[in-house]
Amino acid sequence: MIGEGSGRTPPPREIVAFHDHGSPMSDLARVVLDALGQEPKSLAGLALIDRRSAALRQLCGLPEYYLQRCEVEILRTHGEAIAAVIGAHAQLIGIGGGCLDQIRHLISALTDPWAFVTVDDEREGLLADARLVQQLWPRLWVEAVRADLQASMTLPPNAGGGRRIAYMPGNIIGNFDPASAIGLLAQLGAAVGAGGLILVTVDLRKSPLIVSSAYDDPHGCNQALILGVLDRLNRQLDATFDPRLFEHHVRYEPERGCVSANLVSLGPQDVRIAGTVFRFAQGEALLVERSWKYEVDDFRALARGAGLRPIGLWQDARAYVGSFLLEVMPTD
Repeated sequence: MIGEGSGRTPPPREIVAFHDHGSPMSDLARVVLDALGQEPKSLAGLALIDRRSAALRQLCGLPEYYLQRCEVEILRTHGEAIAAVIGAHAQLIGIGGGCLDQIRHLISALTDPWAFVTVDDEREGLLADARLVQQLWPRLWVEAVRADLQASMTLPPNAGGGRRIAYMPGNIIGNFDPASAIGLLAQLGAAVGAGGLILVTVDLRKSPLIVSSAYDDPHGCNQALILGVLDRLNRQLDATFDPRLFEHHVRYEPERGCVSANLVSLGPQDVRIAGTVFRFAQGEALLVERSWKYEVDDFRALARGAGLRPIGLWQDARAYVGSFLLEVMPTD
């Protein structure tokens, strides 16, 4: 296993390479304009939440928000068992960024990993993640790939002799509806290739009270995270959202296993985005994000639909969260 050294922070070190396969800003504008041009207006599935924000860090520290704690518990408790299945000299592919606590635990558990590749669509945060990993593990071959997670991605060569494993932490998969999740997993399977692995963290079905408390916390962290999407659109697309004119509403549908986060307009207003004006009526809801929860058997069936074979499952002590290890099956 690779350790993190003597406890002293090593000097900063540049990563091996940065590969920019991301969509240009004009594509983001087109996708957002198309989404807001529909009725009802929805940004769900566009992955606009800032996973590196202070609001998310504060949320993860709340007693109501279980997800990151449960995932770290899984890695601490079962990291060696997971690493034994993966094998030595792996190329680890971090999908989505912003989950460095989990990445650190997994790298520490693996047996002599030779490379870490982080993949995300946000350039500066992506590079910051990669540089921190390179600083902590100077012997790792660290590369960064800017790419749209829902488009085909080209990964750097796997020259270490071990397996290639994509790691999707933080219930990122739950931000996509089941049909889109199948497509995303199939895309990842194509990227890691036959015999490759995908380790994906899934938020499992549980008491509605537990889920509602996590996604509608009394401290306002979830609200700040969702309102942050408006700030991102203002910053990147020259939009004119005023977050003070929207109210955060959360709804959990236990029968579907789906949490919906909406921003409701407090009055009639016009918002300009990339030169296009959108009118919001008083009380009109803008769906910002959905988060899907799964039963174990349902997620295994979803993975098989993406051409993947479930070969491992590890859970926290309360079975709130599951880490599924999936193998890419060869195509005929």
